[in-house]
Amino acid sequence: MTHETTRRTVLLATGATGAAAFVAACGGGGGDSGSTSTSSPTDPGATNAPGGQELATTDEIPVGGGKIFKDQKVVVTQPEQGSFKAFSAICTHQHCTVGSVSDGTIDCPCHGSRFRVADGSVAHGPATQPLPAEQITVEGNSIRLT
Repeated sequence: MTHETTRRTVLLATGATGAAAFVAACGGGGGDSGSTSTSSPTDPGATNAPGGQELATTDEIPVGGGKIFKDQKVVVTQPEQGSFKAFSAICTHQHCTVGSVSDGTIDCPCHGSRFRVADGSVAHGPATQPLPAEQITVEGNSIRLT
């Protein structure tokens, strides 16, 4: 007995494959894969010093604003004098890279979502989830991604 390939079979198989690829690409995976990330000495800005790659100096981050580091997919803010925060630079709405930091918000150019510089929370949709926090250390005048 031979089975004919129906349009429905093709559509179901294609949909299942596409869904699996989407989940693999977008799944943030909460588990620990056991791998660690290190910078090689040939990377721009890479150092062998503890605390990770230097992103900026404290003078480069304006009070009430911030700076986007597109290569590292991080935005660093200074909501109040001497208080530095870091968040993912990837919008939680449709995964565009945020484009600017102004008037106390981190702004996504794709659909207008805005996030507060103090905590990454949504100030204006369509995004419904805050920007995830990133780990930085501030030592002296140096801000490092950890």
